[in-house]
Amino acid sequence: MKIRDRIEAIERRRGSRVLVFAASNLDMDLLSPLYDSLRELGPTERFDILFSCRGGAVTAARAIALLLHQFTDRLAFIVPDRCTSSGTIAALAAHEIVAGPAAIFSPVDPLLQAPLADGDAGPGAISAQDVRLFGEMSREWFGLPEAEARLKALDVLCDNIFPTTLTAFYRSTLEAEAVCLELLSLHMPEDAADRKRSIVDSLLFGHHSHGFALNRADLAALGLPLSSDPATEDDSWEVARVLRGSVGGSARATIEEDWTDTLLATRDGLRRRTKRADAPGAEWQEGRVA
Repeated sequence: MKIRDRIEAIERRRGSRVLVFAASNLDMDLLSPLYDSLRELGPTERFDILFSCRGGAVTAARAIALLLHQFTDRLAFIVPDRCTSSGTIAALAAHEIVAGPAAIFSPVDPLLQAPLADGDAGPGAISAQDVRLFGEMSREWFGLPEAEARLKALDVLCDNIFPTTLTAFYRSTLEAEAVCLELLSLHMPEDAADRKRSIVDSLLFGHHSHGFALNRADLAALGLPLSSDPATEDDSWEVARVLRGSVGGSARATIEEDWTDTLLATRDGLRRRTKRADAPGAEWQEGRVA
């Protein structure tokens, strides 16, 4: 994996230590190897996370962000490519976000596996926003009075989605909201409560799909700490090119092959989690960075 020169170039330019963190899915099992990598680096004044992520658990994003903060006074996320869903949540903890021209973020409205009643076929996952806006859709599209639209929406939802699943949607939204506000508070002043609330509301409720692509200008417009660093953006893009060919299920030639779903790399070494095609488990391996 030929990324060491790029890592060292970023470190020299920015006076920081760099950790490449690429994950198909954020989960709690990443904490132990991440902690091992952080202990090897040691506390540093400026810490750059070259980050690539397509989602995962909200609570894992929170735990990872809080752990990173314990090892630095200034945390930056360098995002050359994908940083979506829970990846976007983790990035909210950064004092600085260096996003390249092709960087993609996303809304953070929760998705839940939501089996429908009576075994009916339906989507494997539903956005909390799909449920939340059902009454509004009934009112605007079909002309029902607001009070009637709400009651009918609740009846239809309860007939088709188990009631406690609806509660789980509600709780997951409250959780995502609280985590986003907490991570923003790590670097935004206490008197910026309205600004933080505006950012979170936009990411949770301000877009029409969970997959809506947000670019660096969109995040800057929200009030997040975006900065421009063209040389670092170029170096990080070259690292991202390597990651796309080595991390994630799409990097394998056939579905029968094992694949790397997470990689943690510094200039001194790397850890990778390999998932086996013929078994549910995963194995962590250590190596060198070329």
